[in-house]
Amino acid sequence: MEKVLYVSDLDGTLMRNDETLSENTVRIINELVEKGLCFTYATARSVESARPITGGLKLKLPVVTRNGAVLADNTTGAHIKKAVFSKEEVSLLKKLLTNIPYCGYVSCFIGEEMIRTTMEGTHSVGLQGYLDYYKGDPTMKYMDSYEEMFLGLPGYVTCIGEKAEIEPIYDRVRVYDCWECIFQKDTYRDEYWLEICPKNCTKAKSLLKLKEDFGFDRLVVFGDSLNDISMFKIADEAYAVANARDELKKLATKVIGYNEEDAVAHFLENVMLKV
Repeated sequence: MEKVLYVSDLDGTLMRNDETLSENTVRIINELVEKGLCFTYATARSVESARPITGGLKLKLPVVTRNGAVLADNTTGAHIKKAVFSKEEVSLLKKLLTNIPYCGYVSCFIGEEMIRTTMEGTHSVGLQGYLDYYKGDPTMKYMDSYEEMFLGLPGYVTCIGEKAEIEPIYDRVRVYDCWECIFQKDTYRDEYWLEICPKNCTKAKSLLKLKEDFGFDRLVVFGDSLNDISMFKIADEAYAVANARDELKKLATKVIGYNEEDAVAHFLENVMLKV
């Protein structure tokens, strides 16, 4: 029999619109993994952000986080493999992102710990909402200077705000081929997100490496948004949830049910019934 790797995006795909996993989805996936289903998730979130939501999943494979920049253990939160910007890239980012204290933060690695750095002051509505959500989180650090936002080993930059605020930043950074840029509307809100990560850090490339390392014959993926396009293009089968972006549906093998209906979990359940 072929060895198949099943991978789902989180936000808007495996997760519901209230940014949770249903008890039904958790139960089904855990039962299927115990029976031998090879399943993991790939997300733009950090593992630190994902685990409060996905902690109930008993996954045996590494999870792909930060759009492929970090492979992690969903059970412990440990970083298995991470990519960071070079010194030259950090220097260039500092020159291009001088307005980031207003609308963004930098994810930096200090040893095995990842922190998110920003500064006090006036923020975009999108960033302020994010900061309010993570108020009290010890990994969210407010630095005294712009230079300090890039301490340790920076590995990811995130900007959040209205399209008119974030698109000019995207236009500045996307002309350089030394990193990956994803600019898209948020799954749940009207704000726009720009995410910058080291070169060759995409969901697709991380999944191809995972497929090779664990000896899988086929790759089957599930998604809803633009940052899932890369993995849709390299998968043997790609399924878009009914609430997915039209651009992704055009690339899909098939469109399944809505994320609110636990569509991915039920699809996987039907797969295992046929085995």
